[in-house]
Amino acid sequence: MPEVMHGMNEIGVLSGNQGDSAAEHATGIKRAQPEGGQHMKVDDEITTIARIAARRQEGETEQNLNRQPETVEVNGVDASTAAATTDISTSTEPPYCILPKGDKISIILLVSFAAIISPISSGIYFPALNNLAQDLNVSISLINITITTYLIFQGIAPSFIANFADIRGRRPAYLICFIIYLAANIGLAVQDSYASLLVLRCLQSSGSSGTIALGSAVVADLSTRAERGKYIGYASMGVTLGPALGPIIGGLLDHYLGWRAIFWFLVIFSGVFGIIIAIFLPETCRAVVGNGSVPAARWNQSGWQVLGRKWGARKQKPEPDSQTVERRRRRANPLASALIATDKEALLILIYSSLLFSGYMAVLSTLTSQLQSRFQFNSIQIGLCYLPVGIGSLTSRWTVGRMLDWNFRREARRQGLPIEKNRQQDIQHFNIEVSRLAVTIPLVYCACLCIIAYGWVMEYKTALAGPVVMLFFTGHLTSGAFSSLNTLIVDLHRQSPATAVAANNLFRCLLAAGAVAVADPLIQRIGIGWTATLIAFLWVLFSPCLWAIFRWGHRWREARSSNENEASPPEELSQRVGEAPAVQEGVADIPLSTRAWRQKRSKGWTI
Repeated sequence: MPEVMHGMNEIGVLSGNQGDSAAEHATGIKRAQPEGGQHMKVDDEITTIARIAARRQEGETEQNLNRQPETVEVNGVDASTAAATTDISTSTEPPYCILPKGDKISIILLVSFAAIISPISSGIYFPALNNLAQDLNVSISLINITITTYLIFQGIAPSFIANFADIRGRRPAYLICFIIYLAANIGLAVQDSYASLLVLRCLQSSGSSGTIALGSAVVADLSTRAERGKYIGYASMGVTLGPALGPIIGGLLDHYLGWRAIFWFLVIFSGVFGIIIAIFLPETCRAVVGNGSVPAARWNQSGWQVLGRKWGARKQKPEPDSQTVERRRRRANPLASALIATDKEALLILIYSSLLFSGYMAVLSTLTSQLQSRFQFNSIQIGLCYLPVGIGSLTSRWTVGRMLDWNFRREARRQGLPIEKNRQQDIQHFNIEVSRLAVTIPLVYCACLCIIAYGWVMEYKTALAGPVVMLFFTGHLTSGAFSSLNTLIVDLHRQSPATAVAANNLFRCLLAAGAVAVADPLIQRIGIGWTATLIAFLWVLFSPCLWAIFRWGHRWREARSSNENEASPPEELSQRVGEAPAVQEGVADIPLSTRAWRQKRSKGWTI
């Protein structure tokens, strides 16, 4: 013990006063001041121990500073390099949708079959046209006007309901649509005059047509752009089954029970499906529930959710992420759909989509009279001949949908856009126009050849197999082109997908109404062969609209985004590129620049 104390005293002498200060700082033991030379030995021992602790701490610090960082390789890549190339924002970004894949598919299939009421209401009507004209004592031309007015309201009505759905939610919009549709079908089943038929068909169209735009909006709520092509395929199943099943059901009902049974069938169908929607469909609108983690208001909750909250077992709910809620303060504007056409890129998409749909509807609306005059078919046989169109449309949802997703991933790799599962992609600097239209343009040109072939095999009264095969390929190719153009316009207007689809519906239905009105007189004058050739010629003539978007669409979008960013407040900048601003609870009203400034000042940063 004396030797140890002697060594400690030697270390203390070598350290001097500077060591004393360091020791006091390192250990927190303040050196005691001796009084009259008392307790000197104890004081020296405490001081010496403190000095040793301080020197040991200094040595460890120096050793840590001199230590070389270890290099760790992950999959053959230096960890520091990997960290530098990782997008940190994506790792902390909340998931785009918290619902599992199975729930997404279930919801999309539900809204897909809800959307069937619009095309089935149109197609189920075709086999009964002749019997309706006889019972109401009017001509076929007047009955065809009910198809024209149906298409007009099919274009106008979604502009009102879609903008409402983008602000207030999808569920209330669906319930409004089904209530209107149910009431119209009851009236159609009991009416006995042409005027009543005309008015109630307009009301029926107003109620049913909004479901198509709402279905595409639900897809945009649940899926990112990288997977949207596949999900659009699911959502379009009902839309494509309608033209296939409608004429068959209508032909059977009209042949055995009369045309009134058609509308009673629609009453039962819409009533049952409306109840299913009310009970099981959850709210998906991102302005209401964000990525699904934010609780919905009472009137946005499904019946299943209300019952589960009252009597069901309490489940672990995810933490509400208000950052994913897309807040809107504007009121519903029925003209919002028309305003989308003020953008030249969107206008070109709307023009060509309208021409494509008009030619398609001209073929479908005249198929009944062509089959009856050339093959003397009855209502059931006419209905069965619509089946190839529907099957062709249905198959395109899987083939074209998967092609859209595959081509998106291919273009993303080529352009350097990272794709992360369940994370939305920022397309401000990504040429999504090339990704989508590289699939659309070949489909359009092939559809031109098929519709010409259909017209001339029908003109020369060949075997029934000729028109049926051409109808299948025409339905497959045109429906694929519709799907890809619909996907593109939703991609470009993700903040208001229902409004964007309603704009597409508005333009194409109004133009299709005119096409249906002139199709039958045109066929009587120049024949079905030259009419089909004229349709294909118009599709080719206006195809430079698609090429212009393919070539300059991305440049136009970037220029528009730059102009809007210069004129917009900071909190709207992310919306200009199709993304929702990051909004946190309690700070939603503070501009992003102000919040960033306050955060830096609170940390003592100098700006």
